[in-house]
Amino acid sequence: MLMKTAGQSLTEQLTERFAERIRTRLLAPGARLPSVRQCAQQQAVSPATVVAAYDRLSAMGLVQARRNRGFFVREASADTAPGSAAPRAARASTAGLSPLPSRRAPVNAAALIRGMFHTVSDKPQPGMGVFPSEWLEAGFLSAAVRRLTTSQSLQSFSLQYGEPAGDAGLRRALATKLAGCDIQADPEQIITTVGATHALDIVSRTLLRAGDPVMVEEPGWAIEFARLEALGMRVLPVPRGEHGPDLQVMARYCELHQPRLFVSVSVLHNPTGYCLRPAVAHRLVQLANQHQFHIVEDDTYSHIAPDGVTRLCALDNLQRTIYVSGFAKILAPNWRVGYLAAPADLVERLLDTKLLATLTTPALLEKALAWCIDQGQLRRHSERIRARLEQSRARSVRLALQAGCRFAAEPAGLFGWVDTGVDTDALAQRMLDMGYLLAPGALFHARRQPSTLMRINFATTQDARFWSDFAVARSGG
Repeated sequence: MLMKTAGQSLTEQLTERFAERIRTRLLAPGARLPSVRQCAQQQAVSPATVVAAYDRLSAMGLVQARRNRGFFVREASADTAPGSAAPRAARASTAGLSPLPSRRAPVNAAALIRGMFHTVSDKPQPGMGVFPSEWLEAGFLSAAVRRLTTSQSLQSFSLQYGEPAGDAGLRRALATKLAGCDIQADPEQIITTVGATHALDIVSRTLLRAGDPVMVEEPGWAIEFARLEALGMRVLPVPRGEHGPDLQVMARYCELHQPRLFVSVSVLHNPTGYCLRPAVAHRLVQLANQHQFHIVEDDTYSHIAPDGVTRLCALDNLQRTIYVSGFAKILAPNWRVGYLAAPADLVERLLDTKLLATLTTPALLEKALAWCIDQGQLRRHSERIRARLEQSRARSVRLALQAGCRFAAEPAGLFGWVDTGVDTDALAQRMLDMGYLLAPGALFHARRQPSTLMRINFATTQDARFWSDFAVARSGG
């Protein structure tokens, strides 16, 4: 709460609080500030103090007042450039589809990333996209590194660049691992990367050019929307349902825009937790062949996925599909080891893009990871995480329901897609005052729109204290 002090007035404190959130992107461009009355009630100050703070923010160029609507975080000038979205919107409307969004990133995906490195408090964070660090602690990681650093080969592979495609031993281990998911990939079809996001970036930079249309599931991964927008791509949002993406919408996009790529999280979809149904998967592969677009299957959550789930790359046998995954979610985030498996005729092009961006990837950590996979350490570690997550999910679901929420999708995996019954953009700001970083529903749409949904992390929302604070914030207290 704001406190009266001799050195700083309440107006100055409130101004500084909002200014810091805007500068660190915890308040995204275009976000609406609480009304004067709401803010005064939340901060326990007079309306006059709020008006004075908002006036100061306006003078600083951080917010702007809109007649009869309130105060909004100022948009960057490039975001409102004339003619950027109107023609595309008109074309999409004629097809009975939602207008294509402008090329700016309309949601603040960076806020969640910043929260990973600069936590807003010492409380468990419901909006985080990763497991708590204590869940990932594993003694075999240091053992794997010690095994390599004490060997005579350390100096030889440290004094030269690694293999362009990645450590051969790791690629062989990954080929075996993929075979367990019914994905047949030779080690020569696998390229290691600096995490899964780097793999997605390699694919985008290889297959696309600025202005190309790309289909992405909606709701979907906030960072993927922002990443594609930053590359200048035209994002075509495809509604994602319980069984899979809306194939009718995709077919219309193919007729009107000839998209080059479709990005999908088919297993434990983020944020809903849905897994792709076989019938939809078969039709999706047929659509890709008919309209000659590639599919990137982001399987980031493969380590906690149920057995026997449908994967597009297994059905397609890596013909028009590209498989992407990594280990940051389950094992060692700072090792930054990811990989992709691609059709044989694309491998050299993808490898060229990797070499131009990063040359090679660190052989030491790749060799250590290969040892962890070969010795069965990764498999046993993943089994422990899955068992712990199952228990945490049950507790979080029970507490969420007791707090008056409902689940918009059947709880599965790491995330829950929760309907709170209130505007979660406004709720996120109230909870930020209480030390919690939320992931409001608007973050998971290509175009910012009011939402009562939020994504929760089952590993960090099993504490009744969070839900008690949530109830206070939701009531506006």
